[in-house]
Parts: sequence; C-alpha cells; structure tokens
Amino acid sequence: MSGGEVAGILVAVFWAILVSFLAVALVRLAQTLKATTKLVADVTDQAVPLLADASSAVRSAQTQIDRVDAIATDVQEVTSNASALSTTVASTFGGPLVKVAAFGYGVRRALGGRREEAPAKASRRTVIVGRTVPAARRVKRTRKKD
Repeated sequence: MSGGEVAGILVAVFWAILVSFLAVALVRLAQTLKATTKLVADVTDQAVPLLADASSAVRSAQTQIDRVDAIATDVQEVTSNASALSTTVASTFGGPLVKVAAFGYGVRRALGGRREEAPAKASRRTVIVGRTVPAARRVKRTRKKD
C-alpha cells in the first residue's frame, strides 16, 4: 500500500465517523423538536381556557368596580345631604336651645342663692401657699372641718 492509499483510507474513516456523529446529533435534535412541539401544543391547549377565564374575571371585576363607584357616589350625596340637614337643624334649634339653657341656668342660680342660710358676703380672697383662693372655697373648707 502506498502512502496515497493509506491517506485515502484515513480520510474515508474520518468522514464515516463524522457522518455517524452528525446522524446521532440530528436524531437527538429531531427528538427535542418533537418534544418541544408537543409541549407548545399542550401549553396552547391549556392557555386558551385560562385566558378565557381571566377575561371573564376582568369583566366581572369591572362590573363590581362600576357598582362600587355608584355606591360611593350615593354615599357622597347622602353625606352632603346629612351635612346640610345638620347645618339647618343647628341654625334652627341651636340659638333657641342655648337661650333656654341659659335661662334655666339663671333660674337655678337665682333659686339656689335664696336657699342658702347665710347672706352673700362680698368676695374676699385669701392667699394660701402662693395661690389666691376665692372666699367661697375658704368657707367650704371651714365647714368641712366642723
């Protein structure tokens, strides 16, 4: 065998090994592509119903938001009506009620002053530990001691 023939055989063996490796790689690539195709088909089959459910959930949420908006508008209207009513009641009854309360206080004060045994004296102030105390408090303290 000559050198050319040995070189030809080596090149032929090298090409056979290379073709074998490429065939194995192509077979594995074909299996991977089949698995990927199946996975994509399964995801598509499951995603379509999920998207339909999500769409109906979004529509339902929009309906609920519209209802809440209507309720909030009604509550705002009721609040403004209650505020107006409160203002009206305060202006209508507030003044007369204050006058009646002041009159009642004055009557109680006048009747309470007549029931006391001792006549009212002029108000004197006494200094106790650096503070000024009205005479009425001093009288109450002396009564407690008796």
